[in-house]
Amino acid sequence: MPEIDNLHALAIGGAWSPKPQLVCLGLSAFDVTWNVECLPAGGGKTRALDLQEGGGGMAANASVAAARLGADVQFWGRAGNDSAGRAMHEELATLGVGVEHFRLFDGARSSVSGIVVDAAGERMIVNFRGGALPVDAAWLPLGTLKKADAVLADPRWPEGAQALFTAARALGVVTVLDGDMADAADFETLLPLTDYAVFAAPALAAFAGTADTEEGLRFARARGCLLSAVTLGEEGVAWLEGNALQHVPAFSVDVVDTTGAGDVFHGALAFALGAGLPIRDAFRFSSAAAALKCRHEGGRAGAPGLPATLSFLQGS
Repeated sequence: MPEIDNLHALAIGGAWSPKPQLVCLGLSAFDVTWNVECLPAGGGKTRALDLQEGGGGMAANASVAAARLGADVQFWGRAGNDSAGRAMHEELATLGVGVEHFRLFDGARSSVSGIVVDAAGERMIVNFRGGALPVDAAWLPLGTLKKADAVLADPRWPEGAQALFTAARALGVVTVLDGDMADAADFETLLPLTDYAVFAAPALAAFAGTADTEEGLRFARARGCLLSAVTLGEEGVAWLEGNALQHVPAFSVDVVDTTGAGDVFHGALAFALGAGLPIRDAFRFSSAAAALKCRHEGGRAGAPGLPATLSFLQGS
């Protein structure tokens, strides 16, 4: 396929930088994951077949995915100076993510998520967003962004995302918004500062007030982003290019766990855009990385490296 040939030509020809400089800002959550046969409904007890603990969160997971692909990536964010915060800080550093500006605040409480995953790989999540986390973003090292190729933010710390995107825009650095569920006012603030806004389908429907994909994307783009897109799970990703609705299908894989697939998609997208890929190639690359992640349990464990992702694309 032309898109695959283009990806390989870029990689082999050296036009694809092997180490784009990225910043990911937003949520880091400590995940406790229970594996069950079927997702529970109503009250009562459900037996767990397995249990895992470790770091999660949209922007934090995206930073791990980008690092695994070869990016030089920093995570900027907030957590409590508690056991969960310290564990997340240590894990990100171990996984190759820069954590100098991942601050742990005394008196604050870290975000913690409970995740239940069934035998088909579907999941339900209960998230505590943390407590007493300072909203002031004045401490962020925005002057260092002149070295960045792209930045990504989720909407969980809108003040930080606004500061990051404002500074990046002034420097001509690509901005990517992970459009997860958020207050409409936060999207109204962030979208005019966003180059690529990539929503989850439920978040776009809630924000736009419609389940129609094209109407939702037009609504979002009218709020000021340069490009609006939406991930559609098994149906792939759609976006508006000019007045035309574009689409890249999802890759078919044997799904073990979808936890973190969207985060891997966004991290891979920031990597691809920071490395200079055109948008269709970037979306295919990101879709491949997300599909590979779904073959493995956990939000981070299955995030692929660059050789595995290119090999998967070549064989698809």
